[in-house]
Amino acid sequence: MKRRTLLGAALAAAAVTPAFSAGTARAADPGPSVTRTGTTTLDTQAVFFVSYDGLVNNNSFQKNGLLTYKGYQYAAWYTADRNAVVARRVLGGGTWSTVQVGHTLKASDSHNVISMGVSKVDGRLHLNMDSHSDGFTYVKSVAGLMDNPAGLSWTAARFGAPQPTLDGLALTTQFTYPQFVSTPEGRLQLSYRVAISGNGRNALAEYDGSSWTALGEWSSSTGTYTSEHGSSTARNMYLHGIDYDANGRLHSFFTWREQNGAVMCNGGGITNHDTGYVYSDDRGRTWRNNAGTVVGTTGGSDKVSVTDTGLVVDPLNPDHSLMNQESQTTDSAGRPHAIISYVPGRFGQCTTNYVTDRTTNGRAFHLRKNSSGAWQKTEIPVPLNSSQRTKLVLDKYDNAYAIFPFGRIAGASAASGYTDWKILFDGSGLNAFGEVVIDELRVRAGNVLSFMYQEKSSGTTPSALHVVDFALPA
Repeated sequence: MKRRTLLGAALAAAAVTPAFSAGTARAADPGPSVTRTGTTTLDTQAVFFVSYDGLVNNNSFQKNGLLTYKGYQYAAWYTADRNAVVARRVLGGGTWSTVQVGHTLKASDSHNVISMGVSKVDGRLHLNMDSHSDGFTYVKSVAGLMDNPAGLSWTAARFGAPQPTLDGLALTTQFTYPQFVSTPEGRLQLSYRVAISGNGRNALAEYDGSSWTALGEWSSSTGTYTSEHGSSTARNMYLHGIDYDANGRLHSFFTWREQNGAVMCNGGGITNHDTGYVYSDDRGRTWRNNAGTVVGTTGGSDKVSVTDTGLVVDPLNPDHSLMNQESQTTDSAGRPHAIISYVPGRFGQCTTNYVTDRTTNGRAFHLRKNSSGAWQKTEIPVPLNSSQRTKLVLDKYDNAYAIFPFGRIAGASAASGYTDWKILFDGSGLNAFGEVVIDELRVRAGNVLSFMYQEKSSGTTPSALHVVDFALPA
């Protein structure tokens, strides 16, 4: 508890740091802005069912459901008849070409998303799908498909048969949350959870252009966490993401979820607590805390644990309905940024229904490391009006954009030290259900904010799935 008190004081001190000491933008750099340039339809009748308050085609933690590579954009989803499809278009084009990859969604579970990744070393597209604490389905394209999209036809023949392993590598029988990330060398890594919520571990696998290798687990589910209400001896580390910066450092923010509800003030809340941060300078083989101390080795006996010191960068007890798997990114200097959200203490110190309380009183916060190495947190003055997640991107000037549920967009300038958050787009005309899926690579490649969203529906009535594009400052 003493550690949290000291860290809380440090955060409070950081919050009053003069704004310009935290930013790197020049006075002449433009502030944040969005200009809607067009909307395309992927599917007029995509599968629709609400599960865990979300949709299987638009769960923001999927990395990536929408991505850009070498002048083309790619999207993956499930159709009304539950077929998994992948589509592509020329950037800025109005027509998507779609192929079925030979797999049918097995359960009405919004966790069973489709995630895509590109192995730059051989130009393949990889898909991992349909898993929630059980087996997964994996599909990959032929080599070179992503390197020569104009010269190679977009047909089912370009994809291999669905597999229950990574080309023969069986990872775990309890697999969830696939996230692909490309290494600076062009290899492809797959982040995933082993086991179940409240008692799970994070792990990595790596593809080198010829085969997959299991690197192993790197977080621990054991150790004792004690709140003012009770204790828990098992948990899961939920990642806000896993991303390489321009210098090759691998970053990950996270939230702990305890297995034992005794740590909460009320059983209607959620046991998520604290925002932590780790990084790796050796491609995910070892992990360091904020101070640079090694706190875990992937595949080794020493893993990142709730009992490790120096992990928590924003302390919060389990009584405020903190969301897991929100969002993260890095700026042009390689500094980490995240969005976290919870019910602030001014609305009470004990949430009793995490969906209702988050919808009524939840707020998102921008958490980042500034140029002096201190952590700063700014509340974004936009009510969530939802229990769901917000996404974060930075433009080429390091201006920040928070993409809220229903497709609302707020922005803040780097020049202000991210203190001038305001609504830039209110979601009008989208009729979006909730969370959206961001094309992270398109922001970097073309300074365009592009996201996939699904229209509201009811029951299991299919609805339209779209991609909307916004130009960012030139």
